[in-house]
Amino acid sequence: MHYFNLRDNRLFAEEVEVEKIVEKYGTPIYIYSSRTLKRHFHAFDSAFYSIPHITCFSVKCNSNLHVLKTLKEEGAGSDIVSGGELFKALKAGIDPKKIVFSGVGKQDHEIREALYADILMFNVESMQELEKINQIAISLNKKARISFRINPDVDPKTHPYISTGLKQNKFGIDINDAIYAYRTAKELKGIEPVGIDCHIGSQLTEISPFLEALDKLKYLYTELKELGINIQYLDLGGGLGITYKEEEPPHPKEFGEALSKSLAGYPLTLILEPGRVIAGNAGILVTKVIYTKNTSEKNFLIVDAGMNDLIRPSFYGSYHRIAEVKPSGRPIKKYDVVGPICESGDFLAKDRELPEVFAGEILCIFSTGAYGFVMSSQYNSRPRAAEVMVQGDEFFLIRQRETYRDLVYLEENV
Repeated sequence: MHYFNLRDNRLFAEEVEVEKIVEKYGTPIYIYSSRTLKRHFHAFDSAFYSIPHITCFSVKCNSNLHVLKTLKEEGAGSDIVSGGELFKALKAGIDPKKIVFSGVGKQDHEIREALYADILMFNVESMQELEKINQIAISLNKKARISFRINPDVDPKTHPYISTGLKQNKFGIDINDAIYAYRTAKELKGIEPVGIDCHIGSQLTEISPFLEALDKLKYLYTELKELGINIQYLDLGGGLGITYKEEEPPHPKEFGEALSKSLAGYPLTLILEPGRVIAGNAGILVTKVIYTKNTSEKNFLIVDAGMNDLIRPSFYGSYHRIAEVKPSGRPIKKYDVVGPICESGDFLAKDRELPEVFAGEILCIFSTGAYGFVMSSQYNSRPRAAEVMVQGDEFFLIRQRETYRDLVYLEENV
């Protein structure tokens, strides 16, 4: 459930009319619902009440400081994949002991920063990375807590670009090499192996791939225990999907019950890295129609948000529901909703049925709270959109709209 609803033929974000936000801050603009973020976090986190766990929000899906602070206040930790995300998580006040560092390409300075912060653990993705972390930890007179990201070769049944747990994917260590990896780690002076990690993909709509991966990790845990390696954490990653169109992902309660049942009796703290399931439907992108254009083949709505603002439709062919902010009741027409970017791939929807729309009217693109603004760019020298947070009947700017000066700020006087 989210808090973007129609009332009196107007779209509201919680208790605020979306048109009022547009009047003050313009378009394109991302709008987030604080109430939805909190609701989704607690719906997910509470699903694991029966077992020890840490819910580490996946910063890569939405790294706005105000979003992170909102979730931190509810008890969230962070799953990070860069030094920049570590910086943001710490600045938001997130407890370092609730931060896990994932990613295949951790650089020396990022490893040092994470060791200085004393994060919970690194999710290690290669033997060279293990050696690097060990060297840096020894040089700082520290011990790095690590888990290995295990590639279990499980098909997550999702888009190939966001599948991460198959043998051909770049992520993790082959499960057949795991024992060697842990034995090696145990002998290193700067390393303390404390966890097992796995992340098989994103936007999963079935529980069975998670359970298949978990069964393999439990078997590995038993093997490691026999070798005297004290595993305390099992990080199952994130990936639970949301409804964009007609998907029917499991409810977090069903997901939690299945995983908790499978882990009953294991002396492990479960780490979860949800992102999209918390933030996805907690945000919308609002855009204005600049022009309408009709050809012998197509009807176009040319809007002021482009692929630089929301790249998922162009990149993944992803579906996002689009609706009028103020429903008109006009007859339905079929449109391509396109942006101003100089690329044929610049579209937000193709052959989408919408009530007839005129220039100057406002449209809402739903389910953009995850992988929306964070994937935006300044392509075509377009300043990035503003971001707003709604709390009840109040709203405030949480990221200013970029200006032309921002486009050249880092280039001047170089």
